[in-house]
Amino acid sequence: MDDRPFPAKSELEIARIVWKLGRSTVRQVLDLLPEGRGLDFKTVQTYLRRLEAKGYLQSNQEGRAKVYSPRVGAGQVIGQVMDDFIDRLFDGQVLPLFQHLIEDRGLSGEEVRSLRELLDRLEDEAS
Repeated sequence: MDDRPFPAKSELEIARIVWKLGRSTVRQVLDLLPEGRGLDFKTVQTYLRRLEAKGYLQSNQEGRAKVYSPRVGAGQVIGQVMDDFIDRLFDGQVLPLFQHLIEDRGLSGEEVRSLRELLDRLEDEAS
């Protein structure tokens, strides 16, 4: 794990948009935020600058606009955040997390079949 400080929840929402677009300006990120978020241009700009300072994004000046792009991939960040979350909340144990998610949110029939296939495959690999 690297020494980057974890992004805040609000910063992750902004980072997800940049990951989705690949490269974006403050205005493009603002336009893709859900209507009810109520964030303004300066707030989004602040989040993007924080993500850049933390090493998650990089930027280039293109004309009058600063264009942000990922420096770290979404998968790497998700992995780090999930590892930290599981360590802190579930003492590093994965099964209680899955149990909570399944019992709290439930699974569709298709999700149950997919999960069963995954578990069967993992069991075969472990044998």
